[in-house]
Amino acid sequence: MFYDKESFRRIYDLHWKKVFGICYHQTRDAVVSEEIVQEIFCSLWERRESLQIDGPLENYLARAAKFKLIDHYRKKAKTPVCADSLATAACSAFENCTENDVLYHALSDKVGDLVDKLPCQCRLVYKMSREKGLDTKQIAAALLISEKTVKNHLTKALGFLKAALKEYQ
Repeated sequence: MFYDKESFRRIYDLHWKKVFGICYHQTRDAVVSEEIVQEIFCSLWERRESLQIDGPLENYLARAAKFKLIDHYRKKAKTPVCADSLATAACSAFENCTENDVLYHALSDKVGDLVDKLPCQCRLVYKMSREKGLDTKQIAAALLISEKTVKNHLTKALGFLKAALKEYQ
């Protein structure tokens, strides 16, 4: 398909704006969109000799952009961020999901209410872990308790939430 730099350059020049447009439409962040486009085309170049593309290259690149966007949001979800903005961004990125958005907010409110019912120390440990993104060692140091106690509190909190949220599974 494109084994030399010149043919790859033509493909890049022809398609990068569309791929960037897909990414920017979903992220509203030019820097992130540029990084995703760069990753897609780097991957394309690195796999050029073994890559089998069935169908139009434009469709392949659009799918690649969507998968990279999913990876972007997945990585973003692992960092402590405002869950509402992440859910809204991911939701609008891939489908019209008013119903999902309503269900998400209902579930989020339910989880918030349940967390508030946890015993004080257990609630504090849970929030430090899930909302602030602290690990067991950091929580133990901050609260002056053992790591085993932190793990016990998290186990208790997660067990309580899982049991109380069975209806959502």
